[in-house]
Amino acid sequence: MKELPRDCDRGSQCNAQGYKNSWNGYKLHIDTADCGVPVSALLSSASMHDSLAAIPLALMTAERVTNCYDLMDAAYCSSVLREHSRSLGHVPLIDHNPRRDEKREFAASEAHRYQERSQAERTNARLKDDFGGRFVRVRGHGKVMSHLMFGILALTAEQLMRLLT
Repeated sequence: MKELPRDCDRGSQCNAQGYKNSWNGYKLHIDTADCGVPVSALLSSASMHDSLAAIPLALMTAERVTNCYDLMDAAYCSSVLREHSRSLGHVPLIDHNPRRDEKREFAASEAHRYQERSQAERTNARLKDDFGGRFVRVRGHGKVMSHLMFGILALTAEQLMRLLT
């Protein structure tokens, strides 16, 4: 984790509709359980590619919970990440990114399991929309991480309360 960039800089990403979004600041990477409870999180420079956070997040999560699957979108399509997931005893369900070949589809059981990934998207959206993650008005890696972790804490408490009802 110490090798990951932590400076405030400019990042950009294509959204689901194919439009490019850009922002100044940082990027929060969250590892989420199926029920929407955040398990691990780390903050990096906005320009860092998401796949670079996958291995440190997987190691942090492996210390905290026992999980069987690693569900990731096509941005994480890499043989290195697949092998790392297997080395932890997990089943990697990583969407194939058809760079030059045809897209490989999941088996029916894997496709059904992969649909749980939408819960992670909802967790990210709720952090932004309901828990102050969209607009952070502090400067510095430590302050930004503290601000976001208060949101993660509140989000986690609410998700756990939903599980009890």
